[in-house]
Amino acid sequence: MHAALMRFKCVPHSGKRDSLNCDGERPICMRLSLSITGSALALVIATSFASCPTEALAQRHHHKQQSDLSEPADGVDDARPHTKQAGKKVLPVLGETQDTIIAVINGIPLTRRDVDNRGRLFALSTGLPMNEDVMSRMRPQIIRQLIDERLRTQEILNRHINVTPEQIAAAIEGIEKRNGMPANALRNRLAQDGVSLTTLIDQIRVQIGWTQVLRQELGTRYRMTSQEISQRTDALQKQEGRPEYFISEIFVPVEDARHSETELKFTETIIQELRKGAPFSIVAAQFSQAQSALDGGSMGWVQEDSLDPEVVAMVRKMPEGAISNPIKVAGGYVIATVLGKRIIGHQPGTLLNVRQAFIPFAEHLNPQNPTPQQRQALQTSVQIAQQSHSCEDLIAANKKLGEVRPSNPGELQLERLNPQMQQVLGTLPIGKTTRPLVSEDGIALLMVCSKTTKNFANRTPSEIADQLLNERVEQTARQLDRDLHRKAVIEMRSKT
Repeated sequence: MHAALMRFKCVPHSGKRDSLNCDGERPICMRLSLSITGSALALVIATSFASCPTEALAQRHHHKQQSDLSEPADGVDDARPHTKQAGKKVLPVLGETQDTIIAVINGIPLTRRDVDNRGRLFALSTGLPMNEDVMSRMRPQIIRQLIDERLRTQEILNRHINVTPEQIAAAIEGIEKRNGMPANALRNRLAQDGVSLTTLIDQIRVQIGWTQVLRQELGTRYRMTSQEISQRTDALQKQEGRPEYFISEIFVPVEDARHSETELKFTETIIQELRKGAPFSIVAAQFSQAQSALDGGSMGWVQEDSLDPEVVAMVRKMPEGAISNPIKVAGGYVIATVLGKRIIGHQPGTLLNVRQAFIPFAEHLNPQNPTPQQRQALQTSVQIAQQSHSCEDLIAANKKLGEVRPSNPGELQLERLNPQMQQVLGTLPIGKTTRPLVSEDGIALLMVCSKTTKNFANRTPSEIADQLLNERVEQTARQLDRDLHRKAVIEMRSKT
């Protein structure tokens, strides 16, 4: 499972000011975009930083927090058309005949409502405006993806795999706890944005169940032997000095290689949205048909001989953070982004040991009109910053606050952070807190406890085992998907 990813982007200040005073401390405003990606239930944190005015929190809130989390829940059915409600902006109903059957997969219907709900979820997750023009471009690929999910669901049932309500509830509860959200806040947020909780729960159920299917399929091959790990270690040593890449991918399969116009058009649409700022991990979780979608598209560090030649040719030329053009490979198209490049055996860096305290807001922050509780939270954060002179002090303060977020967020590699956050933590003296970091959910304070220089290119046996397992799972998943399609009876009735 991949670690929390953090992206940082400066956001312009609003021209307005209010009286939320920082008492000389300039808080840093940040927006958290929370998502679940597949069975790994990875938390992807897209964080936007900007300095607030000294006298006020006056950053204009341009984007709403989005929760990418997908499909149906037991006892929850919100199939009604979504209409405009007082005081809320709700996405419109797409299409007039929501009960039209688009396809029948082994006797199970797929309706236009199913397709439009997935499109609506994707729009909310990425900030994409959802209208009939956009939906018409995405609908063919959404249909294909939902057909794949129906086949996977049937395989899960055929194998008598039961994903319990407790597993799903624990997954949702985990999201809420990690993000300082009170119980049922996620349900309320999706309802506010016009997305059924059912959509979230069904997708979680399929992803967890599919992971169990793959575990069954692999059997004893699910565990890497010491010999396999040793062989890969020897191979890496022989490749020392060669490049490797930290890559995330989105794989769009092509049904008929002779007629791939629809898939290419969809791929180009997705690339446009990614380049406009749509979170790669969320888009990958929604639409990639590679097994890496379960980790938000992340493939981790990979060597050139583990990639398609067409992908290698592209990533060699790509700067870090760029989104590739469509890459034609056997079986479909790949969209790639390179998050890092290094030489095998050589990657010096700095590892930060960090602690945090978090003061939650009782309700989401409106920077133009902060509540008395939010003003008091800022004052409290300033006091904690002034009184905390060690990591132990910050841990104690966080415990008094109820430890809504864990005091230890985990080790961070300085070089993997965005330049703004590198500046915040890289220049921060050990034992000194950051300025208050303000988000719409609360205020955080960070402190660096220690810094260690490390060669990150040196891989542990467990890291090598993880890479081997990922490769094996990907191969198994693609083969099983092909087998399910080959055996299935799929009747297409409409593509619109």
